[in-house]
Amino acid sequence: MSKFLKEFREFAERGSAIDMAIGIIVGSVLTSVVNSLVADVIMPPIGLLIGGIDFSQFFIVLSGGAGQSFNTLAEAQAAGAKTMNIGLFLNTLVSFIITMFAAFLIVRTVNKMKSKKAITTRACPYCKQTVDMTATKCPHCCSELEAGEIKPAEESDLNKGLKKLKRIVKLKK
Repeated sequence: MSKFLKEFREFAERGSAIDMAIGIIVGSVLTSVVNSLVADVIMPPIGLLIGGIDFSQFFIVLSGGAGQSFNTLAEAQAAGAKTMNIGLFLNTLVSFIITMFAAFLIVRTVNKMKSKKAITTRACPYCKQTVDMTATKCPHCCSELEAGEIKPAEESDLNKGLKKLKRIVKLKK
């Protein structure tokens, strides 16, 4: 049993497990924020623009409550009617699109923050093994290669932008 606990402790102490846990927590909090944004901020004006429709109340009665007219989804469900909740699905779909857009913006920002490392290796076109960029002969398959140039490391787009901003601020002073 102690070996099992030791393995679990090692797993939990790994940075990737902790990062994953934090990502899940942040994701669940972000979900509630996005759901509120969609339901309380975005959908009401859209509904108003297309005739005062509350999307969350857009449903079709499939069975039960025959001959009855329901004003709200809650009334239909309370009467035991089976409904197709198209409006709730639309709200969920808009939430998904907003969440994916937010995730895209986060990933895009993180990628801009990363500096590009120097390129010092390449793949041999014959055996696909990694070789030095300046090599003229592959050490794995002995194929003749053309020497390439080492590409120096590049500063991140974020750092470049910050430097430009600092120069602009200095010029205005």
